[in-house]
Amino acid sequence: MTAPPDPSLDTLLDLDGQALVVDPEGGHWVRFVVTRVPASLEKPHGLDYSLTLHGPDGERLVGFDDAHRVARQEFGGPQDHRHSLSTIKAYEYRDAASLLADFWNAVDSVLRERGVIT
Repeated sequence: MTAPPDPSLDTLLDLDGQALVVDPEGGHWVRFVVTRVPASLEKPHGLDYSLTLHGPDGERLVGFDDAHRVARQEFGGPQDHRHSLSTIKAYEYRDAASLLADFWNAVDSVLRERGVIT
């Protein structure tokens, strides 16, 4: 059975290659790398993606990535996952709109913790 088309996928794909400053005074920025790949067991949604928030020094503060092996991986084989500083947790990809919403919620949370937004 084939998954139904994801109407939000074009929005996600259109962000590929974009880097956006989210805190001009403090230097925080986000980057999107999103490409289609053949669907496989490791990437059943047919995407290779990395959505990241970076601090002023370039350090990755938050990242949502597709399924690939990562150092210190605690959840078995390749699986979509989320980075938060040094913590890596499994992430359940549902659709492009949910991925974007989850990413922006994580960005807001970190910026709130850092006192960038209220």
